[in-house]
Amino acid sequence: MGKGGQNYGRSENLDSGKEPKGDFYAAWSKDTRECEEKYQVSREYGLSGDDVEKRRQIYGLNELEKHEGPSIFRLILDQFNDTLVRILLVAAVVSFVLAWYDGEEGGEMEITAFVEPLVIFLILIVNAIVGVWQENNAEKALDALKEIQSEHATVIREGRKISNLPAKELVPGDIVELRVGDKVPADMRLLSLISSTLRVEQGEEVYAFAGTTVVNGNCICLVTQTGMNTEIGKVHSQIHEAAQSEDDTPLKKKLNEFGEVLTAIIGVICTLVWLINVKYFLSWEYVDGWPRNFKFSFEKCTYYFEIAVALAVAAIPEGLPAVITTCLALGTRKMAAKNALVRRLPSVETLGCTTVICSDKTGTLTTNQMAVAKLVAMGSEANVLRSFNVQGTSYDPFDGKIQNWPVGQLDPNLQMIAKIAAICNDADVEKAGQDKSGHYVANGMPTEAALKVLVEKMGLPNELSSGPSSGYDGVLTCSYMWIKIEQRIATLEFDRDRKSMGVIVNSSAGKNSLLVKGAVETLLERSSFVQLRDGSITKLDQSLRKVILESLHEMSTSALRVLGFAYKDDLPEFATYNGDEDHPAHELLLNPANYSSIESNLVFVGLAGLRDPPRKEVPQAIEDCRTAGIRVMVITGDNKNTAEAICRDIGVFGRHENISSRSLTGKEFMELSSRDKETHLNQSGGLLFSRAEPRHKQDIVRLLKDSGEVVAMTGDGVNDAPALKLADIGIAMGIAGTEVAKEASDMVLADDNFSTIVAAVGEGRSIYNNMKAFIRYMISSNIGEVASIFLTAALGIPEGLIPVQLLWVNLVTDGPPATALGFNPPDKDIMKKPPRRSDDSLISPWILFRYLVIGSYVGIATVGIFIIWYTRSSFLGIDLSGDGHSLVTYSQLANWGQCQTWQNFTASPFTAGNQVITFDNPYWKNQGNDTLTLRAAIEMFNSLNALSEDGSLLSMPPWVNPWLLLAMSVSFGLHFLILYVPFLAQIFGIVPLSLNEWLLVLAVAFPVILIDEVLKFVGRCTSGIRTSKSRRSSKTKAE
Repeated sequence: MGKGGQNYGRSENLDSGKEPKGDFYAAWSKDTRECEEKYQVSREYGLSGDDVEKRRQIYGLNELEKHEGPSIFRLILDQFNDTLVRILLVAAVVSFVLAWYDGEEGGEMEITAFVEPLVIFLILIVNAIVGVWQENNAEKALDALKEIQSEHATVIREGRKISNLPAKELVPGDIVELRVGDKVPADMRLLSLISSTLRVEQGEEVYAFAGTTVVNGNCICLVTQTGMNTEIGKVHSQIHEAAQSEDDTPLKKKLNEFGEVLTAIIGVICTLVWLINVKYFLSWEYVDGWPRNFKFSFEKCTYYFEIAVALAVAAIPEGLPAVITTCLALGTRKMAAKNALVRRLPSVETLGCTTVICSDKTGTLTTNQMAVAKLVAMGSEANVLRSFNVQGTSYDPFDGKIQNWPVGQLDPNLQMIAKIAAICNDADVEKAGQDKSGHYVANGMPTEAALKVLVEKMGLPNELSSGPSSGYDGVLTCSYMWIKIEQRIATLEFDRDRKSMGVIVNSSAGKNSLLVKGAVETLLERSSFVQLRDGSITKLDQSLRKVILESLHEMSTSALRVLGFAYKDDLPEFATYNGDEDHPAHELLLNPANYSSIESNLVFVGLAGLRDPPRKEVPQAIEDCRTAGIRVMVITGDNKNTAEAICRDIGVFGRHENISSRSLTGKEFMELSSRDKETHLNQSGGLLFSRAEPRHKQDIVRLLKDSGEVVAMTGDGVNDAPALKLADIGIAMGIAGTEVAKEASDMVLADDNFSTIVAAVGEGRSIYNNMKAFIRYMISSNIGEVASIFLTAALGIPEGLIPVQLLWVNLVTDGPPATALGFNPPDKDIMKKPPRRSDDSLISPWILFRYLVIGSYVGIATVGIFIIWYTRSSFLGIDLSGDGHSLVTYSQLANWGQCQTWQNFTASPFTAGNQVITFDNPYWKNQGNDTLTLRAAIEMFNSLNALSEDGSLLSMPPWVNPWLLLAMSVSFGLHFLILYVPFLAQIFGIVPLSLNEWLLVLAVAFPVILIDEVLKFVGRCTSGIRTSKSRRSSKTKAE
């Protein structure tokens, strides 16, 4: 797709001979003016506000149809699509049938008989509601992220250019400016070209389709179709199924694998628990050596089956993947608040593993608030330069002035510099706000905007300053005058190979000339002459070249970004060129490979040094990276001296450090042998690659990944997309970045700030730690439940928790506190630890050992408090006999089934609160008070252990996460309800606790904190040893 370059809005015919297809308006086959008439719009003025509103009412928003997700009913059913939950459901139904059968058989239907199955049904329903809430929460969080990442467009409305208008607000008839790297936001008819050439990925000659990318050039287009009426909208429904499916993240796969193993282990344990208790529901006698007279109790068989299944449901974290997805999605929203927009959830996991950050300099390490600080022009004779200091640091043309400036007395050399800076430039500067009363902002490249501001500070020569500027109400009046005098007819777009941009202009005298700006070194290579102060031309010899390069070196070492200016009057091929595509010279403009030869034999006129100050927060961020074990590599297209000066300012290099081995140009690096490249990249500390090209970035990323590094790479241009895709974490710039770069990235920086990357790495580590905290808490609790039930079965004592109580503990302890752990603040030393390896297991041997220790204690404590209450009158000085309950020996407790045959034993009535408990049924049936309360208390204390993996509660006290304290209060409050509300206490088969029993519960529960504190201390002392062993193991695997 190509056409002769021209000014904005210039009319031209870009007709195609295609016939219209269908009965709709075929814009691609119509003349551009016909299209404007059809859509009742002018390319210069655009649509009015009223027009936009009317058309939005007709056509709706410019977005693809959002397909409905699964219904709430479907989500609820999915919660029961779990084998264990179904088994428990069957057990509850069987229990309900038994209660009904027993009631009919006894002639009396008691409501208490149905309490257990009803409570199980209720808890399963609550579990389903929680699951649906988690899935909905994750979906909403992901939708919010997609909304944040919506595309934008530059639109002309009511004669004003509006940058960054959300693409969904476009309507048919809108006039849109497309630039290289933009993603086309709607189907559009090309009206006019701003550049000499235009190429759109998969586009027609005069038509661009929504979703395609502008590969080269700039243009003005007319929106013809939006939303579902676009070509991509027509196939949207066909790709809906593919678009909806999202692969599981690596972490989720790890969790699923872990869950499968855990399910198998707990399944075996639950089966053993059931089999160990076979003697209680199945007995027989041996007659003649053969078992005879079998006695089977279906009621007791079902009861123990319910215990085994309830234990499995409580112990297996079937909701873990949904919780992790929620944690990741909510974590990414938290990161979005810090200007890091995560586009893919797996990136959150990878962020915490980042070992190398490859960062661009301009706009990321620096503010990208460009301002010219120094202007160097040619003197009256060769080897003499003039230097002018320029004041001001903003885009305000009135912010400062040029020192020692000949106001109104611009000589030909200064006039040529001003002309090139104004015309060879696509940027604009305007006042922000609807009423133009805000601060000055740049539209376009900051470098070019700074040059436009320089032109305003230079002013106009006296012979031009009185000229008319009617029809222009902007702030760049001087630039406007130069553009009016010299009309641009073609653009030779900037590319990173030749590092320059050129424009062919036609003066009022009818003569064509070429104006060029770009990197000083490359312009000097293509220049043969120099323009002196009086406008005369002299040959560029070696001595003059040396003087110019010395001036360049002086500015570069002062951290200035330097641009050179040159021109060419002798254009034999373009002498009669007027932008017409039929002109023979137009063919040369269609191929960018010709641009270097066109920009040859130039006349060099001067150079400007632009200051782009480092962001004030970057030095600390660089230091944080160093402390966190992350290396920073700066890869920039800037001059080597400028880049080195900036790197010293921000702390990548020391002020007086010898960096000869750490700073190379992209070309120098590519000339190294493979071994030398690897050695160079493996150096500790920061590295700098200057004058780097996009292909250099790809090679650097590839080599770093081959050596086992986890690489985060920043980029903003179309050519950066392959490197962003190749990196483990591709980071696109939200302000300066093209849509292509954003599409290829894993994360977008809304503020283009390096410190945001470092904050995102810290946040990624924190999110991963919080997920591990959740897993750590849940698994250790589950191990405790399994241990307690298994121990009671193995020891032959009564089960401490009936099925309803097991499910209650599971709901209360694994519910609020587990969710609240997702809000843990980062560990204080989170950015002082080296990065974890991406292949590190989710649960290390040391962490598993800790799970087993804590879980074993929870199990032993649960069984222990049960035995203590029945066999001891006091424990640790706490009197337990005050309620008058009868004590038994351990032997009697272990043979509770024969209690009715015990000699001289009666179960004395005892008091519980205001109640007096008497026993008509076997004594053991009312035993779960202390056990159930201990389970709730010990899990609350265990949740405090999960605040930090290795950090002590002294350094991470409970109040650092107020949500956890609130969750603990909710859990305890719910437990108090079932303890002290008689109706609920009857349902759960428990009675209120006395003060001494509460003291016993706290005395037995609190050691779980002390045990984990000791384990954490051991973990902190041995972390270095374990880390080095892990890294050696990983290295051996890699080799």
